[in-house]
Amino acid sequence: MGRTIFQAARRAFVTVVGLGAVSMALPCTTPVEAAEARPSIVIITVDALRADRLGSYGYQRDTSPEIDRLVASGRRFDRAWTPEPLTGPALCSMVTGLEPHQHGASRNGLRMQSGLDSLPRILASEGWQTAAIVSSWTLKNNLTLLGEHFDTYGERLRSRRWFGLINSESRAEDVTEDAIDWMARIRRSHPENPFMLWVHYIEPHAPYVFQRDYAGRLGIAGKEASKSDRYDTEIAAVDAEIGRLVREARRFNGDREMIIVFTADHGESLGEHHYWGHGRYLYEPSLRIPLAVIWDGVIEPGTVAGQASLLDLTPTILELAGLSVPPELPGVSWAETLRGGAEPAEASRCYQAHKGAVHGSHDSDRARSKGLLWVGVIEGHRKELYRVGRQVLQVYDLEADPGELESLAAADAAASEDLLVCLATVSEGLGSLDRLTTQTLDDETVGRLKARGYLE
Repeated sequence: MGRTIFQAARRAFVTVVGLGAVSMALPCTTPVEAAEARPSIVIITVDALRADRLGSYGYQRDTSPEIDRLVASGRRFDRAWTPEPLTGPALCSMVTGLEPHQHGASRNGLRMQSGLDSLPRILASEGWQTAAIVSSWTLKNNLTLLGEHFDTYGERLRSRRWFGLINSESRAEDVTEDAIDWMARIRRSHPENPFMLWVHYIEPHAPYVFQRDYAGRLGIAGKEASKSDRYDTEIAAVDAEIGRLVREARRFNGDREMIIVFTADHGESLGEHHYWGHGRYLYEPSLRIPLAVIWDGVIEPGTVAGQASLLDLTPTILELAGLSVPPELPGVSWAETLRGGAEPAEASRCYQAHKGAVHGSHDSDRARSKGLLWVGVIEGHRKELYRVGRQVLQVYDLEADPGELESLAAADAAASEDLLVCLATVSEGLGSLDRLTTQTLDDETVGRLKARGYLE
């Protein structure tokens, strides 16, 4: 079945004009009519956070009171997914608005193409002060090139969450402090300018550290805490810091306008499909994410039902801020919907999953195309997945079978045209990027990868 699907995918690819083309650099944007007020923008991302473990998405444990209050004051997206369930690729997509097979960072340890346009670059060209405060080694500038997109790129990597062995991350409270310090400095140096601040928290990523201060509130006893319980305590811990960050951001911004985005890079499988973690599959626990956009006085509280993606944040924020959206971006702008208009028509969207991180020069020849594991498409409640190497086709009805327990695909089922186009587009894009140089990772980074199970 695999050979047939790949041949059909290639035929589908060549019939779709423009799909799969690699964007080396998006054209500079041209400002449209000045917005009534240029809002500051705060984007909060939480690593490995499942939407269904938050109260705002129906969870019964009180893991997220601060997040829930924030989300309730804006528009919550009921159905949002990450383009790829790995931190580096997903957040490079969020920043650039490009898919992993376009920006190049399709696996942790693979850099994006240099010189790409992005949300922070466009905003900086229009007077915004920009910064990112990140707390995961996978987002280091030397691994991603994300640093070239921000005026300030703060890597907070001084703590050791992995049993004291690896100095590669940072606690939520330290990340918040760095973000507060930057806002204080920028308000002193550029008091009239709007700012764009992206803050990434590592909790509740594995190893799911037991947060004792929050366990009692959740009804969890330390000696009896399961991995899933520990995961919940981590959410509670980062929730408290998100509340502090939002309060301080509003204080520093004063009476100016401010847009707040809350989301995650990906979810986390907690034993579903006999898998713990994220990255290698496209099942809902690791693919689905929380997403909310808040703008007091502009965006009325409520929910959005349509299918959304991290790819949508760049066009949505640009349009909300009164700036032109580059037409090459694959994402959807929800600005009109957030301002009270209709939702865009539902369309099939493409997702991808890859092997873990890349290290060493021997991985560089075809690191992108060889790393592709799954592609999938979602339209409405229908989800179709294809396992590239093992030639497996799966189809699920997410409304009738949200746990994806029983595939509806017959043994001789043919892939849909949407899936063929998705597979062809991703495969062609990755293949065209394989010629890019893959850097050799240092021994410390390789050790971190192995400790986390990203390398075998």
